[in-house]
Amino acid sequence: MAGYLSETDFVMVEEGFSTRDLLEELTLGASQATTDKVSAFFLADLGAVVRKHFYFLKCLPRVRPFYAVKCNSSPGVLKVLAELGLGFSCANKAEMELVQHIGVPTSKIIYANPCKQIAQIKYAAKHGVQLLSFDNEMELAKVVKSHPSAKMVLCIATDDSHSLSHLSFKFGASLKSCRHLLENAKRNHMEVVGVSFHIGSGCPDPQAYAQSIADARLVFEMGAELGHRMHILDLGGGFPEVEGAKVRFEEIASVINSALDLYFPEGCGIDILAKLGRYYVTSAFTLAVSIIAKKEVLLDQPGREEETGSAPRTIVYHLGEGVYGIFNSVLFDNTCPTPVLPKLTCS
Repeated sequence: MAGYLSETDFVMVEEGFSTRDLLEELTLGASQATTDKVSAFFLADLGAVVRKHFYFLKCLPRVRPFYAVKCNSSPGVLKVLAELGLGFSCANKAEMELVQHIGVPTSKIIYANPCKQIAQIKYAAKHGVQLLSFDNEMELAKVVKSHPSAKMVLCIATDDSHSLSHLSFKFGASLKSCRHLLENAKRNHMEVVGVSFHIGSGCPDPQAYAQSIADARLVFEMGAELGHRMHILDLGGGFPEVEGAKVRFEEIASVINSALDLYFPEGCGIDILAKLGRYYVTSAFTLAVSIIAKKEVLLDQPGREEETGSAPRTIVYHLGEGVYGIFNSVLFDNTCPTPVLPKLTCS
């Protein structure tokens, strides 16, 4: 054990005592509380995070996982993943500070935001974070000036047309522009050590990974021609995080393994990474939230409450949290949370 976790970071439960059992015990206590306000809270099954990790290693044995801190920066999650030996993908200074505060060495941190503030590039330089990503000349110029000893990873665009989130609209260099960017880096004495991509979240087509790995191979060859010693391949994320996804994780893993064997065979000296966020934490977290009001409305016109004889009606429930708070994923990620009522009901 590396010593990231302490006994105050988690609660051990008896064998056979499920997350659902603990949740109902906690919600019962909250409903009987005498305080004026009962806040929503998350319950995390850190054991589920651990199981997801070992399943990932089983399916993709050649891939070294990094955790995307922006997904969920709960201290318990970060410490468990650090204990398991993961690296961390950080998008800003606050995230770098967070993982360094718990003792993660800079060798396990990637500053992976393709659009970085100059002050935060300087922070990375001062605190020894060496691995940074880029996808355009402007970003490269900022790093040349503020962190000239950095090791750069070139982020390439992908075909994410089938994904729920289209990251290549914002990030990633086209294959046509890669040689120019690599030449620019060479002129400025910046070492490009690898290639990264991200096919976007919720992609139903595993072949998108295979195509992106093939594209990365082309960029590796460009880099070698120009004298860059490239040894990192970053597969990004977008892996299914829950049961019932359109494409199973095992299917994606099979396609990735085959593509790696073809384009980056074992023993070629390439360090293969992936940046995972929701894969680790989605199924591990359960939200407990209060129903604060309900009303009966017309089924086909939810905003109307007038009596219309035998017209079908339904119940609308109002929660203490909304889409501009805990449920923001409904707006930004097209999620549809599934409600579960506790077994115990309290007045």
